[in-house]
Amino acid sequence: MKPPQGPKTPPVLQMIRLMSDPLGYLEATSKLYGDIFTLSLIVDTPTVFVSHPEGIKEIYTNKNIAAPGELNRNAAHTSGEKGILQLDGLKHKNRRQIMLPAFHGTRIQAYGQRIYDLTDEVMSKQTIGKPFSAYNTMEILTLKVILEAVLGLHEGEQYEKIEKELDSLLNSTQYPFWELSVSIPFLRRDFGSWSPWGYFLRIKQRLQQLLYAEIDKCRQQQDFSSNNLLSLLVSAKDEANEPLSNEEIHDLMLAPLFAGRDATTAAISWSLYWTHHLPAVREKLLQELNSLGESPDIMSIVRLPYLSAVCNEALRLYPTQVFTFPRRVESTIELMGYELSPGTVVIGNIYLTHQREDLYPDAKQFRPERFLEKQFSPYEFFPFGVGERYCMGATLVIFEMKLVLAKIILGYQLELATQKPERPKRNGINFLPASGLKMVLLGQRSGTTSNSLPIQLATNVNH
Repeated sequence: MKPPQGPKTPPVLQMIRLMSDPLGYLEATSKLYGDIFTLSLIVDTPTVFVSHPEGIKEIYTNKNIAAPGELNRNAAHTSGEKGILQLDGLKHKNRRQIMLPAFHGTRIQAYGQRIYDLTDEVMSKQTIGKPFSAYNTMEILTLKVILEAVLGLHEGEQYEKIEKELDSLLNSTQYPFWELSVSIPFLRRDFGSWSPWGYFLRIKQRLQQLLYAEIDKCRQQQDFSSNNLLSLLVSAKDEANEPLSNEEIHDLMLAPLFAGRDATTAAISWSLYWTHHLPAVREKLLQELNSLGESPDIMSIVRLPYLSAVCNEALRLYPTQVFTFPRRVESTIELMGYELSPGTVVIGNIYLTHQREDLYPDAKQFRPERFLEKQFSPYEFFPFGVGERYCMGATLVIFEMKLVLAKIILGYQLELATQKPERPKRNGINFLPASGLKMVLLGQRSGTTSNSLPIQLATNVNH
């Protein structure tokens, strides 16, 4: 047996192509080499990408393939040296057990009405008849939600400072080739606040000071009855039954704060795009929502089958993660007829798996019904990853996605500013609508029936 084949171009060129056009490069490489191929990405060992469900299942069930935190070392610049992505073994398991309740069950249900109200708050600020960026609007909304979920903040001077610095830090990591720069030590040099790395470090330090102040405040108050992640971390004990240090708490909050804005914003934006690009989908969704009556219960909305299918289909086409987190072969194994030697890095290719015609006929088409017709395995549909490093915030993302989409469809009459198809644009590790999703608010809906006319309709709108 031989290892999987792949492009023979120099590693630096492969990295540049993957960073500049990841989806296109993955599809082109898959056409040449199939369901499993090797890329050389400026690392000491080959990286094998797998997009066949059986191969992905093998990756996550073979005991000779591990998921060490050191493989995520490049993420430490944003998620912290003691963040959840860097941890292993018992420490990783303990921290996940501490953090998971903040994003599941009754805790996230408590955010339901708040998400509904915030959606109204950001949408009511739009001018009727004037195009606006739905993506930027959803960024504002999702940042507010995650700050409340993680820190328990939603107003005040401290909230505004943290919101500003977090927004700036997130945006600073989205310039082209950010991943390339953090992969090469030479590029991580501080040439002052005008340099990309220097600018990033200064924002990071300001945000760090603000977060440490919140940790100290939480310790002093000794009120751990809140639903937020910070309260859970401050009151928790580690695997040795000791309190977590301020540094650990700070680092453990970073990944949820980052993903809570960018991943969720991209997911909501795509769901808005498809439901307004395809009127039949929007009408069917509106009918389902209206079936709940004038004052639908939050959890009744979340359980709606077609709404769930619409959100799943949006996540299938542009998942919140293009890849799973990397894993490493510990001893020689066979995978899909190929031999992988110790040290080989293996990655589940989420995007290509979701594009498989044998799983999803007419895979490029948005068709929510496929999720009503078939139950997909966690190795066929996995927009948030698989295994022990599955995204902890997945439940909150889907919950928020459903409620925001439902509130907008029920309460607002929108249309796309242009009928030109949206293309995905790389934004850090996420993919957003390239135009920023320009939309126009025509008015608010006056009732809950699918044929109700919107009120406050704009007249003679030019767009």
